[in-house]
Amino acid sequence: MVVVLEENHSYPSVIGSSSQMPYLNGLAAQYGLATQYYADTHPSIGNYFMLTAGQIITNDDSYSSTVSADNIVRHLLTGGKTWKSYAESIPSVGYTGGDSGSYVRHHNPFSYFSDVVNSSVQKMNLVPFTQFATDLNANQLPDFSFVIPNLDNDAHNGTLAQADTWLNTNIAPLIANAQFQQNGLLIIVFDEGDASDGAHGGGHIAMVAIGPAVKHGFQSTTLYQHENLLKTVANYLGIDANIGNAAGAAAMSDLIP
Repeated sequence: MVVVLEENHSYPSVIGSSSQMPYLNGLAAQYGLATQYYADTHPSIGNYFMLTAGQIITNDDSYSSTVSADNIVRHLLTGGKTWKSYAESIPSVGYTGGDSGSYVRHHNPFSYFSDVVNSSVQKMNLVPFTQFATDLNANQLPDFSFVIPNLDNDAHNGTLAQADTWLNTNIAPLIANAQFQQNGLLIIVFDEGDASDGAHGGGHIAMVAIGPAVKHGFQSTTLYQHENLLKTVANYLGIDANIGNAAGAAAMSDLIP
């Protein structure tokens, strides 16, 4: 299970924008697209926490406290599953410090959780994105991978076209991987919409599901938000899904039976 985060663009600027994101639009057409997916809040950090803790926690992107709230790491460990956060441009393995160059901490929610920060073992799962290709080629990806492109490649500072090229270069090998084609699931999702788009809290955004279990060529018209994705991730991995708001959220079962 791999989740890739993109940044700060509303649905109309992404889906149907074949000139800007031809690769992502091709995946959306071939696999599954959630046409009514909305972020929960503005700015970024609350959405990243909703995706991993089932609650917003904070809307302060400069937040630096340790989070002891229930979260997906706790449930992955209880369920005997492995995980890694692959963050592009993170300074070093196990880094839980602040922003550095094109790496920003508030895009890496795992670096806040007490289950990680207070564990010398779990901190080692905070790794640079360069490790992703190594693990993929060795068939050693963990059960759950959270992929965070840097500010230049996630459409935050760079263009949508640049983000699309990054996806094509770095994610296409995952999709082509024989092991992934057996039972893998890839989610590419934007954290929030444009700042002016406050629909359902955080704006209308693109969410594309890719993998053999996904209904191919399917477009869901069901209203979904990040807590629904967290519920879907937990169900797919076979771990307890009672994580914050994910407990009462529906899984995206029309896209991923």
